[in-house]
Amino acid sequence: MDDYKKEIERATQARNEGNEGMARVCARRAAGIVIGEYLHRRGYFDINKNTFDRLTIFCQLPYVDQSCKDISQHFLIKVNQEHNLPTNIDLIREVIWLMDKLLGESID
Repeated sequence: MDDYKKEIERATQARNEGNEGMARVCARRAAGIVIGEYLHRRGYFDINKNTFDRLTIFCQLPYVDQSCKDISQHFLIKVNQEHNLPTNIDLIREVIWLMDKLLGESID
């Protein structure tokens, strides 16, 4: 999961530099990696690398916990006219939560 760790590091660095837009991009990429690995572990082998497609498939699976689906939907929300997400959404925190919840792994 090196790619995931790199995206989290990039997201955190971007946020620390005041570039919240890039932080969101990196967090979304990390979510695509997590969801892709989750799907792969459950037998989905021809998965498009597109994060949107992975999230769409994931959110339609009947056996996925609703809280995971709800968080995953946050990665599909478009920014408002000021280029911001609703203030209560932190995609970096949420992708780290997904990683732990879905794959039982955390970054050290």
